[in-house]
Amino acid sequence: MLLVTYWWTADGGVADLASWVSGLTSVGRLTGLWAADLLLIQVLLMSRLPPLERAFGRDRLARIHRVVGLLSFYLMITHIVLIIAGYSSGRWSEVLAITWELITAYGGMLLAAAGTTSLMMVVVTSLKAARRKLRYESWHLLHLYGYLGVGLALPHQLWTGQEFLQSPAATVYWWTLWGAAAAAVLVWRIWLPLWRSARYRLRVAGVVRESSDVVSVYLSGRRLDRLPLRAGQFINVRFLSRPGWTRANPFSLSIAPNGHTLRITAKALGESSARLAYLRPGTRVLFEGPYGRLSSRARAQRKVVLAGAGVGITPLRALAEGLDYAPGEAIILQRYTAEPLFTRELEMLAAEKGLEVVHLPGPRRTHHAVLGPAARGLPELIALRRWIPDLAERDVFLCGPTAWTNGVEGLALAAGVPSERIHTESFGW
Repeated sequence: MLLVTYWWTADGGVADLASWVSGLTSVGRLTGLWAADLLLIQVLLMSRLPPLERAFGRDRLARIHRVVGLLSFYLMITHIVLIIAGYSSGRWSEVLAITWELITAYGGMLLAAAGTTSLMMVVVTSLKAARRKLRYESWHLLHLYGYLGVGLALPHQLWTGQEFLQSPAATVYWWTLWGAAAAAVLVWRIWLPLWRSARYRLRVAGVVRESSDVVSVYLSGRRLDRLPLRAGQFINVRFLSRPGWTRANPFSLSIAPNGHTLRITAKALGESSARLAYLRPGTRVLFEGPYGRLSSRARAQRKVVLAGAGVGITPLRALAEGLDYAPGEAIILQRYTAEPLFTRELEMLAAEKGLEVVHLPGPRRTHHAVLGPAARGLPELIALRRWIPDLAERDVFLCGPTAWTNGVEGLALAAGVPSERIHTESFGW
């Protein structure tokens, strides 16, 4: 951002502010440069680059991506408005004619207009009010038009943007950034998933119902001992025998890697997860991943607390099996309203590895409560400290609905746990 601002300044951007008309055009050029930078940065943020995934985790990357995406969109709209105003010399009567001339007479502008329309659709459907009315599958499909919008903007920038072509350094910079964004998407979002799916050949081995609305799907394959997978991570899955197979859905792995079998567990929250119960053995699977920072890679302390709500216990059950710890070093808090998951499996881990299991059943008494009736009327921070007196000395791994994980994170921070030792994953979208 500083670099393109410097180039804008060196090209007379500040001097152009001396007059009203040239000032509009000059600021329009600058907001266009910023918007182009941020558009490509947001593509890189969600390109599944392993260093970014490991450093930030999918949830945090998604939040940053949302902020960067909205900012780039607002800057792009500002760029369009200011450029049209500048070319119209600030006269309203000229706006429509100048807009039509820009779209039809300048290279790449018609494509850029189509790209802007695509990005508008993505932004509108990403607003919270719109997302509440859309299925995840529909939202995900519409969101892919963002790539189309970014791609359609490229010809306009390279054919008519003077800041893109004003010097060899600027040309190299923009082509490198575009190339890096395109290469990241092609390699990490397309080629690698296809290659891994072909190499490991995952298929459905069986389906087991864990509760009235939760099922586990067992997956078999070849050479699974070579799959770079850690307990606590998740994969994006496409089952190839049903409608909607083109749309990937994220599912957490609920057992630690053993080199032979994978298991995903999900609650029937949407159309795709509801269909898991009807999968047939032998169904072929395309997958992306593994992803997620909720793994041993983030661990900094021997002692850990694993806290999950509802089906959010899934990756934590895998962590409880996959982590190395002595009796007393690992505690799992399981929050649920009606029926707990993996009761027998957690009892076995308690007997075999010394895992301490704390059940937190029952409905919430207040909107902000996160621990449930098990707190017995005590302030939740006091109750949590009684259960885990050395909480501040532990790593804390959280998974569940966003409001719940935020509440537990707040309690952990108040108990003295440093923020860098709180590792969170939520399943909101």
